[in-house]
Amino acid sequence: MQTDYKFAAAAARAALGLTFLAVAPAGAQVLNVVLVNGGRPTSLPAQIPTTIEGITAQQIEERINATDSEDALKYLPSLNVRKRFAGDYDHAVLASRASGTGNSARSLVYADGILLSNLLGNGATYTPRWGMVTPEEIERVDVLYGPFSAAYPGNAVGAVVDYQTRMPRKLEGHVRVSGFTQRFKQYATRADYRGAQGSASLGDRAGAFAWWVDVSRLDSDGQPIGFANKPLSAGTAAGPGPATPVTGAVADRNPSGRDWLILGATNQVRTVQDHAKVKLAYDVSPVLRASYTLGWWHNDAERRSTSYLRDVAGNTVTSGTIDVDGRRYQLLPSDFAPARGELEHVMHGLSLKRHAKDVFDWELAYSRYDYRKDRARTATDFVAGPDARGAGNVTDMHGSGWNTVALKGTWRPNAAHVVDLGVQRDAARLRTRVVNSADWIRGTTGRPVSTFNGQTRLEAMYGQDTWRIDDAWKATLGARLERWRAFGGEMSAAGGGLVPFGARSETSWSPKAALAWRASDEWTLKASAGRAVRNPTAAELFQGSIVDERIVNTDPNLRAERSWTGELTAERITGSGSLRATLFHETTRDALYSQPLTATVNTVQNVGRVRTNGLELAQQADDLWLRGLSFNSSLTYADSRIVANDALPASVGKRQPRVPRWRATALASYRFGERWTGTLGARYSGRQYGTLDNSDPNGQTYMGVSDYLVADLRLRYRFDAHWSGALGIDNLGGEKYWAFHPYTQRTVVAELKFDL
Repeated sequence: MQTDYKFAAAAARAALGLTFLAVAPAGAQVLNVVLVNGGRPTSLPAQIPTTIEGITAQQIEERINATDSEDALKYLPSLNVRKRFAGDYDHAVLASRASGTGNSARSLVYADGILLSNLLGNGATYTPRWGMVTPEEIERVDVLYGPFSAAYPGNAVGAVVDYQTRMPRKLEGHVRVSGFTQRFKQYATRADYRGAQGSASLGDRAGAFAWWVDVSRLDSDGQPIGFANKPLSAGTAAGPGPATPVTGAVADRNPSGRDWLILGATNQVRTVQDHAKVKLAYDVSPVLRASYTLGWWHNDAERRSTSYLRDVAGNTVTSGTIDVDGRRYQLLPSDFAPARGELEHVMHGLSLKRHAKDVFDWELAYSRYDYRKDRARTATDFVAGPDARGAGNVTDMHGSGWNTVALKGTWRPNAAHVVDLGVQRDAARLRTRVVNSADWIRGTTGRPVSTFNGQTRLEAMYGQDTWRIDDAWKATLGARLERWRAFGGEMSAAGGGLVPFGARSETSWSPKAALAWRASDEWTLKASAGRAVRNPTAAELFQGSIVDERIVNTDPNLRAERSWTGELTAERITGSGSLRATLFHETTRDALYSQPLTATVNTVQNVGRVRTNGLELAQQADDLWLRGLSFNSSLTYADSRIVANDALPASVGKRQPRVPRWRATALASYRFGERWTGTLGARYSGRQYGTLDNSDPNGQTYMGVSDYLVADLRLRYRFDAHWSGALGIDNLGGEKYWAFHPYTQRTVVAELKFDL
């Protein structure tokens, strides 16, 4: 693969050349990133003169092999979702300009105003609840870059993603079936992994009443995402007891460049996910609408392991003391432990909204997300296979969840001003109980291992005024005042009672400002600035261990992240496309990262200061060179560095984890007449590190973070007004790349769809 700099230079030349072509004289319909193809208006504050990008349902259907809702974000500038396989429900974290895929709490994801971001914690296991939206029900997706709206809490520092799903104007129905398969080759694993997905939806409107029902099932057999390993240096020449000579171990180097042995593939995930959603809307009057959404998601997941090790008779070895080339290693139950997951989540959304667009509009909204069932099971004894009984840990998060309440108002005192006002309350409740059961597959009770509980609450009020000064100038000024509380924190160790944490509270405020100047009919200059305060989540704050009935190995003075973000944009929009260049800057003080507290313990602590400077180029063009040829591209440069960190001085001057210096996307789509559409896309991400001190230079291995350049292909054919089909390939070249776990390799996708 080419180096970052060589690729970036070539990409920059190509992007700049194409962007000049993209702004040819007017002659086609304007492509608007907020309202397009008759879609519904975004709920994002589009009146604020700052960066908003989007994609419509038609564009997703024609151009993207979408097996999960997060696939819609694949080609939006500066975004990356760490999706490891179809149906990845617990590690698909969203990354943005200055936030990596380990910082899930630095972005917000909504669906029809309902919070999907999991703010119980921050990290890979607190991914947004993407499964509550299926690709087929999406009407459009919009993204607000940065914390420039006072209507959102500090978690919006990276981006706000808003999924708008379908609500019918007349009778409509859709049925879609798809299948996918990948050939996966890594270490000693050579296998095909397949899956299928089916969905159906139906909706109608009768006078003032509208309804929508959507159901789906995903059955996905993913590739192994973990690998059992032993450092070569851990082997000994002799030891007590016999050792079994084995073959099959694969020699490799770990992310730090040290020799290790790969002993087998683990965490090969089979996930079966069911989804159902009901949406109801009633127009109480021509300007007042009541809406209700009920979402249900169920998941059965099974994680299997395969040992590469064989004894002299050819039998598979998964336990005991082994001998590899004269060095002895002890296999642990955790090396090849099978695991299972049983999850059932329910969400509710209720709103009453006045939308007259006269002097004053308002909305009252409530949402709730519940972990009705959430159990993860892992064997702790040596078991003969994934279905063998034995002892194991059962982690139960039943009772966890979050809820939001908001009262919003929009006041239009005259044609020049639009004033947004609101009060909000967001609450999160974390419940985590671990027991060791005699039956890891079926047991629900057993010897207590640990308990972690805690709650957070954020109460806020905000106001912002968008002022159209004249035909050329528009400005927005806003501020957000927040009161944050963390309480109910408690934990226990094996066999012990609950030990409480102290309560915490803090008041903060965040100013926002934006200014736009329309220099001509085509050119607009924009400047935005905003402060964001990202408070610790319950999982970050309430952690540690118990010694002598005291909580230790935690930071009792953990502070909130405080970020100042700014961007300066030049944008040109013509009848055939758009061109945008954005300079952005972010300084974050007290960034929240896990780092060494002692020589043997890591815990979440504050990183003194992280600074990011960057440039983002984005263009989109219709009828480029040929009628029917559309081309979108983006190029992002980000220099993100740790400039102060007393807890780990070795990290000062190093690059922020999971934030590459260069990112790029390109997507070309061509309509062959009225029936055929072909799309070719490419995605690039430069070199990354997974550690604060950048001590993991080897990215092309398990637990490493690598650069990548992958291409995707899609060919869609519309048979008639009702039937369509598509064939696609993701990762066309079979690239092997990593974000701690391996991403999917070459995957073929086929789908058939019927629209009523």
